[in-house]
Amino acid sequence: EVQLVESGGGLVQAGGSLRLSCAASGFTLDDSAIGWFRQAPGKEREGVTCMSSSGGSTYYPDSVKGRFTISSDNAKNTVYLQMNSLKPEDTAVYYCAARRYLPTCSGSPGVMDYWGKGTLVTVSS
Repeated sequence: EVQLVESGGGLVQAGGSLRLSCAASGFTLDDSAIGWFRQAPGKEREGVTCMSSSGGSTYYPDSVKGRFTISSDNAKNTVYLQMNSLKPEDTAVYYCAARRYLPTCSGSPGVMDYWGKGTLVTVSS
């Protein structure tokens, strides 16, 4: 059974950092593209960043470039999202998602095959 389980969310002050984890089971990261998405209250889910099966990474909103970093530990089958210099507008539920059947990156939530349940990140001003 394919599962993605996010952890690491919480409440942080503006300017602070958090590291989210996404533990995958039922498949290996080597064969998939893994993306982080987020959904703020009242807004649509948006792509934040993605790592392809070849290890390349893509960042979607300009607002996270230089502040967020995606990485993986294939031995642990886990993907991370390091978030620095957090801003109140980063407040959202963060989801990881896997694209297995065409393992290339996309910022579109609709093409992802599997989803975690999300972890809430709240950034206070």
